[in-house]
Amino acid sequence: MFVFANLLTAIAQILHIGLFVYMWVIIIRAVISWVNPDPYNPIVQFLYRSTEPVLQPVRRALPVAWGIDFSPLVVILAIMFLDQFFVASLRELAWRLR
Repeated sequence: MFVFANLLTAIAQILHIGLFVYMWVIIIRAVISWVNPDPYNPIVQFLYRSTEPVLQPVRRALPVAWGIDFSPLVVILAIMFLDQFFVASLRELAWRLR
């Protein structure tokens, strides 16, 4: 059973790192959007292509208040929730299986 526990621990760690990196990608995209970036820059294109599929549905659901886009904040809060709930649950399950 310890092999399955180690597998769950590894999956939880990979998910934690992935969520952490994606959160920073969203933060960087939000900060870059304040300075009117060059849309032909490959880094800017990567940031937009990697975050737009997640931000667009949230943007449609939330109204824009005072010209401020709150969709990055909502997605970051959702990522934090997933990390604190789902990843922590996987780690706890792995710990109990040992």
